[in-house]
Amino acid sequence: MKVFSIIGIFAGLVIMSSLGAAHLMGQINLMEMSWLWLTLFVGANLFQMGFTGFCPATKILYAIGIKDKQSGCKS
Repeated sequence: MKVFSIIGIFAGLVIMSSLGAAHLMGQINLMEMSWLWLTLFVGANLFQMGFTGFCPATKILYAIGIKDKQSGCKS
């Protein structure tokens, strides 16, 4: 496993854990629709990208014409 993958897994896990902890402590309510769901989505994408290498943002950036020869994600 590459360092890039481990960083994605760790970052996603930290984001999702912080939202879960805030929900459990009563600071936020994830049962209501809010912008926090976007944060959870980003964390989940980072987490899965670390394991699979698939990154939806890469597909979007490639579609609008941005290329990166050293991308850590699979397109």
